[in-house]
Amino acid sequence: MNVADAMTPRSDVVTAELPGTRDDVLEHLQERGFSSVPVVKRTDEGEQYRGLISREELIERPDEDQLAVLMREVPTVTADTTVEEAARLMVESDTRRVPVVDGTLEGIITVTDVVHAIARGEVDLDVTAGDIATADVNTTYAGTPLPVGEREIYYANVPYTVCLDDEGSMVGILTEVDIISVARVVEGEDDTGDSVAGQDDEWMWEGIKAIGRRYVPTRNVEIPAEPVSKFMSDDLVTVSRRKPAVEVAQSMITEEIEQIPMVSGDELVGIVRDVDLLEAL
Repeated sequence: MNVADAMTPRSDVVTAELPGTRDDVLEHLQERGFSSVPVVKRTDEGEQYRGLISREELIERPDEDQLAVLMREVPTVTADTTVEEAARLMVESDTRRVPVVDGTLEGIITVTDVVHAIARGEVDLDVTAGDIATADVNTTYAGTPLPVGEREIYYANVPYTVCLDDEGSMVGILTEVDIISVARVVEGEDDTGDSVAGQDDEWMWEGIKAIGRRYVPTRNVEIPAEPVSKFMSDDLVTVSRRKPAVEVAQSMITEEIEQIPMVSGDELVGIVRDVDLLEAL
């Protein structure tokens, strides 16, 4: 199966245009749940593909506004690349979307597109959830303030955290998408004083650097300082070790999720992420 058979064609691809600002991309990520957006520039010669902006760039660089600075280069494929090759490229380059470029942007293939192909049996994947699951699971307490939960996700370098109650039982899952959906960019001026950040700034993702006592313009991303339990998904889908990977893929598509906890009885024993399916191809 080739990329042409699985990709989203250019006519259906949402893009950001240069020149532009982070708010243009944030709107797409919040409203559509995308993980990244291709960036194009219109010239006298036609549309040119320039790069990709992901939610990670927006989270990690809250002070930067210009798309030209925020975007990054990622590998591209052509329409006749095989789906397996595209999947391998996504895993190796740690990206969820690969532009399909042959002179111009022809479309995009995503991790979800590959999972769709697996779920439909269009590519072979004869393994079980237990074969591909990750045993190390990122977790947090359900009562943790959301900004702390976001930091835990960031430092764990995964897009989720499984939420546990007072007894250590699994009660929900919080993802980057959940955080992005309630994020708000706040602009203004702050008196830095002599410290990195004041007590009122604890909910901010980015503290203010100590540069002497003067006013500096700042851009911060505000997220509510409420428990993650308010924002997590508590309607959990789980799998057992013996669940065929194809059925895991089908569950991901049906439930519109990127990871599924693996359980043995009531015990959390691992997690299967969509990228684990790609790695197994």
